Amino acid sequence: MKAMPQTGMRRSSLQLNLLAWMLGALALVWGSFVIWGYQTGVHEADELTDGHLAGVAALTLNWHVQDDVPAGETTAVQPPAGLHAHDYQESLSVVLWNAQGLLISRTGQAPLPDFDIEQGFATIGADERKAWRSYTQWSHDKTAKVTVMIDLAERDSLADDIAMQMIEPGFWLLPVIVIALGVAMRRGMRPLNQLTQRVEALDLGRDQRLSDAHVPRELSPMVSSINTLLDRQQEALERERNLANEVAHELRTPLASIALQAQALKSEGQADTAVMQAALQRIGQDALHAGHVLDQLLTLARAGRGMLDAPLQTVNWADVVRNVAAAQAQHAWQREDMISVDAPQELPVRGNALLLDSALRNLVENAVRHTPTGTQIEVQAGLDSVQERAWVQVCDDGRRDAAPDHVPPVDSLHLGHEIVSRVMQAHGGRFMVAEAPQGFTTCYRMELPLAG
Repeated sequence: MKAMPQTGMRRSSLQLNLLAWMLGALALVWGSFVIWGYQTGVHEADELTDGHLAGVAALTLNWHVQDDVPAGETTAVQPPAGLHAHDYQESLSVVLWNAQGLLISRTGQAPLPDFDIEQGFATIGADERKAWRSYTQWSHDKTAKVTVMIDLAERDSLADDIAMQMIEPGFWLLPVIVIALGVAMRRGMRPLNQLTQRVEALDLGRDQRLSDAHVPRELSPMVSSINTLLDRQQEALERERNLANEVAHELRTPLASIALQAQALKSEGQADTAVMQAALQRIGQDALHAGHVLDQLLTLARAGRGMLDAPLQTVNWADVVRNVAAAQAQHAWQREDMISVDAPQELPVRGNALLLDSALRNLVENAVRHTPTGTQIEVQAGLDSVQERAWVQVCDDGRRDAAPDHVPPVDSLHLGHEIVSRVMQAHGGRFMVAEAPQGFTTCYRMELPLAG
């Protein structure tokens, strides 16, 4: 018996989800470094250009130029052959004055700045169409002053180009990393995928288990948990099979008896009224027994699914105890049994009142049905303040020395106990055989957490 996969619902992939998160984190970190690298490249390119301006200024101040030139005359720039097409070649403009402010030399396309421009770097907009980056410096003996300028747009373009050259390898590296991560993820997830295939191939009807050989250490707890669940399922299936066999056997006996008694009534020579009455009484008893078995089965089914259908609510378990004992009092009196209650006024728990009533009723019915006449039955309830749990137990003295040996002490089908066990499991409680108090021989105990 294999579990059928659910259809109609698209399931997310752990591998794709993990890969998406890894790629998202990678993209975030990669993008941060790209932005940081670009900004660093622009800054370093600007520093390089400013250093170039300062270097040209220092070189120019070493010229020995004596004659001045008219303010409107500009020395033509003659770029050296072979260097004009260089990617990083800059068009510089140089203006040189003497100490009196007379223009000694002027080279380049930049407009003539004022002589009183301060030393150092500056951004000037002497022309309406362009802005210029400049560096101004006096000679050591204060006999000459030079200003070196570069078109600010050209400077920024150069900075952008250098920055892009710095981050361009990152754009090629990202898809390579993505592919490598995908391959590594697929390879790393192979043990989990293989384990998934082995789980899907399990045949629950053949009592199979997963082997932990060649399983990674991280997946070993998962394999152990799956095998534990399989063990529990096999135990549950075995219990169900045994229960079905017992039910079939228990029902076969009264049904066969009913059939025989009915056949006897139809036979000739059975006109004796006493015999007919005995046969009818036997049929009635067998029918009641079969009905009791069926009622137990229905209660067991309700106990299995009842907690899924009804919400939990606060229940006074002590009231349930008193109500069940009162309902069974008449039956106990007819058998000359004595039933009593020892319970507090309040015992609040969270649960389903009908299921709790059914569980306790089965224990009390077992004590009444399957003990000798004159049995002392007591339903006790109390509170365990240390563990914060409420408890209810049904005790009887049915195994006392004077009791007949042929009377079975418990339900022959164990259906009642199975009902109680399932109800307790559904409520997060426990069902167990408890130590019988003084004066009693048998005691079955239920425990539930207190209502918060």
